[in-house]
Amino acid sequence: MALEITPRTPIKPSTADTKVRAGKLELQNPVLVASGTFGSGREGSAFLDISTLGGIIVKSMTLSPWKGKPTPRMCETPSGMLNAIGIQNKGVDHFIQEDLPWLLKKNATVIASIAGNTVDEFVRVADKIRTGGRGVAAVEINISCPNLEDRNNMFAHSPKATAEVVGNVKEALKRTMVFPKLSPNVTSLSEIAEAALNAGADGLSLINTVFGMQIDTETRLPKLAGTYGGLSGPAVHPIAVRAVHEVHRAFPDVPLIGQGGVTTAEDALQLILAGATAVAVGTANFVDPLTPMKVKEGIALYMDRHGVTDLADLIGAVKVDE
Repeated sequence: MALEITPRTPIKPSTADTKVRAGKLELQNPVLVASGTFGSGREGSAFLDISTLGGIIVKSMTLSPWKGKPTPRMCETPSGMLNAIGIQNKGVDHFIQEDLPWLLKKNATVIASIAGNTVDEFVRVADKIRTGGRGVAAVEINISCPNLEDRNNMFAHSPKATAEVVGNVKEALKRTMVFPKLSPNVTSLSEIAEAALNAGADGLSLINTVFGMQIDTETRLPKLAGTYGGLSGPAVHPIAVRAVHEVHRAFPDVPLIGQGGVTTAEDALQLILAGATAVAVGTANFVDPLTPMKVKEGIALYMDRHGVTDLADLIGAVKVDE
């Protein structure tokens, strides 16, 4: 089936100021694209001007190329998608030599995403970004990787492991802002967030995917070769809104990148009102790669309609009785 993309309807110029500051990171607007859903930007550039995005969180990179998990690695679910890609990527050296120069030439705001199976791997990737990744605006730390030093946990499931990775990566990256990407598959998200912040995180990115499984009832086999996968898309949006609100309430001065099921401006605005400084569009990019632009324009229209001239006035502005 051919991909059907709904064209954008031209809108009148907005007077709203959608620029945001996430700590030291300045973004021309709050709409990013999530890691793993936009590649290195080349694919998406066929549909939109990537320089007009708030930023591109590139596909997670590791110290050496990873082949990823066996196929099938993706399947559709009601209101979402399951994936078990296994962070297939060409490695940090390829990013520095090939992808980053291209992105900077296109005037994109680049947020690198790094991953590893050991603390040492994370640090070595961070070292390469520091020495060769000039122009990277910030780094997202994908701590939802399997921890080979503690096979019972992902890094993001343990306050101690989270702190160890974040602290060492921050030390390696020096002045570059780091945003650990937290998993919702934990008992206390605030506890993990606190561990990351105490270790030196400049902000937080939440949420990553939710664990899920689908079974083919005819074959009685899992639909994914890896059995379990990460659920993303509209189905997880309420979980993301809750997570952002919970963490923002605990740490109101910390910049948050909200992501999980953003398909419309309303979805993005819910995350912003819950406390997100910026939002990332993920699974929706596979359905309609123009979604980030539609979300950006929809936010500006909302601000005009409600007489809001500064996006900062909306961050965490949900009215909740404590």
